[in-house]
Amino acid sequence: METERKLEVLAAIARKLNARGVTWAVGGSMLLYFKHITSEFHDIDLLVTNEDAETAKEILLGMGTFVPSKAKPQYRTKTFLEFVVNGVEVDVLAGFAIVKDGTEHDCSLKKSDILEYITVCNEKIPLHSVALWRRYYELMGNESKVRMIDGMHN
Repeated sequence: METERKLEVLAAIARKLNARGVTWAVGGSMLLYFKHITSEFHDIDLLVTNEDAETAKEILLGMGTFVPSKAKPQYRTKTFLEFVVNGVEVDVLAGFAIVKDGTEHDCSLKKSDILEYITVCNEKIPLHSVALWRRYYELMGNESKVRMIDGMHN
């Protein structure tokens, strides 16, 4: 039931982002869920292009509650926004960047990173690249997610 509610929230957000022509994609554990790499996810991670960050923010402000977040030194993301929509945590990242060993790695969404689409509740959902997320998890030091991805691709 919980997963169903999260998928309904994703579809509602997708309807509005798609209608406004926002370039976006699902990433994080929800991406791994859609790719059958994990059976659960806790929140919705959406990557948007820098150009579409304000539009995405405006859309989500109209759908839910903005939650101020604390900046983490490991990330230098240009726009990191947290919302709660119908009880579901939704993170929006534009200009996503991870700092590892003093080096900043640009993980910003590019249209070419959107490799496929799925349909959820009749809405078109763009999926980010699992290969890129494997790299991101490695940069973040999240070995369990790296192993999870590697286990599915062997």
